[in-house]
Amino acid sequence: MQRISCKIASVTPFCDTVFKVILTPEQPVQFKAGQYLTVVMDDEDKRPFSIASTPLDASQIELHIGASVAESYAMQVIERLQANDSIEVELAFGDAVLRQESDRPRLLVAGGTGFSYINAIMETLIAQGDTTTTFLYWGCRDRAAMYLADKVQQWASTLPHLTFVPVFDQAVEGERQGTVIDAVCSDFVGLGEYDIYIAGRFEMAGAAREAFRQHGVNEAHLYGDAYAFMK
Repeated sequence: MQRISCKIASVTPFCDTVFKVILTPEQPVQFKAGQYLTVVMDDEDKRPFSIASTPLDASQIELHIGASVAESYAMQVIERLQANDSIEVELAFGDAVLRQESDRPRLLVAGGTGFSYINAIMETLIAQGDTTTTFLYWGCRDRAAMYLADKVQQWASTLPHLTFVPVFDQAVEGERQGTVIDAVCSDFVGLGEYDIYIAGRFEMAGAAREAFRQHGVNEAHLYGDAYAFMK
């Protein structure tokens, strides 16, 4: 783990509730696809966010921060970033990293801004020309909250090994409605052969593990940083 100072290159909204943050580290950094950093608010207050960018180009670090007035924990970070030219971060954390040496098919599952974790994995796989069969399920409240849907649709249209399944809490014409966990369980009879990467709220990750157990998941191949904090 190292603490570094980063220049705040930009803070721009993806949509009403999600911000794209670009940081420029003042010294070289190393991390793995799927890891996270903490934004240092002070020595006793360090707030974790997935690194959304690939480690293949660590000259900039991208974060996707879901923040609204109601979510003061994240909005305080956005306000700090908007008010300053630089910020200290600590990195890198997490063991739910991309296992690219695996030849198992992949299932990537994101809830909301948990997609930032999946984005880092996908950007790395694409940059390295990986063609392993991959299914990407992304669950969001509504179409506006799926802030990079066009990007993922473009991936799916150009990568024959990738299947993208968007799932919405609210009714969206022509799209799956319900929870992303239910969608996965409906589409797969068994999950034992898959490497599964998952990110979202802790309760979502916990519910997914319980549901996936009923579908034969091999938990040695179920990767999510939330599980390091759960029994």
